Amino acid sequence: MVKNNNQYVNREISWLWFNERVLQESADKNVPLIERLRFLGIFSNNLDEFFKVRYATVKRIVEAGRNGKSALGGEKAKDLLEEITNIVIDQQTKSLVILKKIEHELEGKNIFILKETELNESQKEFAKDYFLKEVSPQLMTIILNELTRFPTLKDTAAYLAIKMVIKSDHSKKEKRYALIEIPKGIDRFVVLPDEDDKSFIIILDDLIRYCLDNIFTMFEYESISAHMIKITRDAELDMDNDLSKSFIEKISSSVEHRKIGDPVRFVYDKSIGRDTLAFLKEKMNIEDTDSVIPGGRYHNRRDYMGFPSLGRKDLLYDKITPLPVKGLSVEGSILESIAKKDYMQYTPYHTFTYILKFLREAALDPKVRTIKITVYRLASNSQVAASLINAVKNGKQVTVQIELQARFDEQANIEYAEQLQAEGVKLIFGVPGLKVHSKICLIEREEGHEIKRYGFISTGNFNESTARIYTDYTLFTAYDPILKELNKVFDFFETTYKINKYKHLIVSPHYTKNAFMKLIDVEIANAILGKEAYIKIKMNSFTSYKMVDKLYEASRAGVKIQLIIRGICCLVPGIKGMSENIEAISIVDKFLEHTRLFAFANGGNPKIYISSADWMTRNLDYRVEVGCPIYDEDIKKELMDTFEICWKDNMKARVFNEKQDNAYRKTTVPRIRSQFATYEYYAKDVKKK
Repeated sequence: MVKNNNQYVNREISWLWFNERVLQESADKNVPLIERLRFLGIFSNNLDEFFKVRYATVKRIVEAGRNGKSALGGEKAKDLLEEITNIVIDQQTKSLVILKKIEHELEGKNIFILKETELNESQKEFAKDYFLKEVSPQLMTIILNELTRFPTLKDTAAYLAIKMVIKSDHSKKEKRYALIEIPKGIDRFVVLPDEDDKSFIIILDDLIRYCLDNIFTMFEYESISAHMIKITRDAELDMDNDLSKSFIEKISSSVEHRKIGDPVRFVYDKSIGRDTLAFLKEKMNIEDTDSVIPGGRYHNRRDYMGFPSLGRKDLLYDKITPLPVKGLSVEGSILESIAKKDYMQYTPYHTFTYILKFLREAALDPKVRTIKITVYRLASNSQVAASLINAVKNGKQVTVQIELQARFDEQANIEYAEQLQAEGVKLIFGVPGLKVHSKICLIEREEGHEIKRYGFISTGNFNESTARIYTDYTLFTAYDPILKELNKVFDFFETTYKINKYKHLIVSPHYTKNAFMKLIDVEIANAILGKEAYIKIKMNSFTSYKMVDKLYEASRAGVKIQLIIRGICCLVPGIKGMSENIEAISIVDKFLEHTRLFAFANGGNPKIYISSADWMTRNLDYRVEVGCPIYDEDIKKELMDTFEICWKDNMKARVFNEKQDNAYRKTTVPRIRSQFATYEYYAKDVKKK
């Protein structure tokens, strides 16, 4: 057997290239100006999460004394930490240049972001008044010199590091150090009064800098300086083995422990004094394996995601009106419609209302007996949760599988779990050793002398907020063979030792990998026979080396493969003898591409699936995921049409290649921006009515 010398991209490095695509959006002059600032915020927020989770994992490998080569795509863990830090420093530098350009362009639009030294007299008065009334009561200030133990800095909170040189007759001046925590409960961007049709903003950090003399009145200093620092901590949940604690208690204490996790990144203002930096690093025990990154004057640039709109609609994306699904009314009975045929909802192009309508109708319908649903991330004021509680009050048996380990939403899910439980909802807390990431709902309704099932299967969370910005498919169906199998999934949550068999659904962790392998094998066999053979896939991330190898095998056999991957992609397309039949693109635009679609030629009778699972080891082996076949011919056509629209994008598509340079696809005529074209595609359906 000839061993193929397959190539891969390291997943951490690929993730950093994905985040650079987000940064590209902030530099793109075709993107409205305030939206560009918000993309800068997303870039920064992504980076925070990356260090909390992925960088922290690699650091753990280093500290455990293992090189971790196989898990990290052939690169030693210590070398990888260094490579990551260098890339991040480079990207941070780029982001600061972009920010300066945006600020300059904002000035051309009469929006000015002022430093504390640039305020006029009336603005100074406003700043002092605002500080005394709003900021000062919430300010946490710590004098460091006398402390025997350095305070535990909050994860990703921003601090001003203060150095005071105290007045003295001695030649050796006494230095005092302090930390001011930037309050999170106040808007980071303080809007100053308009003047002459001009808008003015001061960043909260600078407003505090302006008012330093109000804070340190008890010190007689000859100079004072303030520079920003930030620390990022390991966010991995370390679960204890205390048998007396419930699962929910263990998650709660792990979330609490996250606050004091080991530091993995220390970012500081590069203009900070060497003595101040040395003092802080020594006191904080910053190690060589931590990523120490010089940054700009401001940190926590994720706050730019909430940059005020200032009433300037001309500097924002036009809001779209979500469209109705063709043939599916929210005014009559949605269950009645679904009983006749399947429907596909594609948010945010379609309204999310159908999911809410489905649950509200089920909650009120006297014939509905049971409702079962999985919950991963809910909106902060969730109508989904409200409908489930309403259903219980109407005597329905409601079962909710809630994933308490949904990263960074653990606390919110704990609170929802307690609320739902108090109202009488039956809760299932995960499956030992697995996360439940499937997006499924099933109801049972008494019709005559039999039980009729209805349900929906989705690629995204049942979350009204994210449904406005995440693209996701939801299939509504009353097709009993699929829904009987959906019931088996819910049975598995309660009887985890019993492994069910499925004829229609593709379910992780037991079957997903093998099911897709078999589908690829069919394409390989057909390609060898000279039949039509193709694979078209759209997903968030692609990191499973086994699945990468399988697509390489298919490419070598002559299968034409098209991949649309938003985020990480460990596969290298277009390499002769390995992947010359594979093309791959990424689309980063107004909406976050979150759909998962898998299409196979199948000898002229295409097989099409939607799924909650990406091709990542965690989705294939360590999560409960559900993939669903599409049988309705109209929906099949719709899915392939929208895939093709996405594939033809020549404005926001970046090409994956050996160089990993995030090159935009060459713009040709006609210019196609897929997210806008997809909305138009569905708008035509509405016009036809």
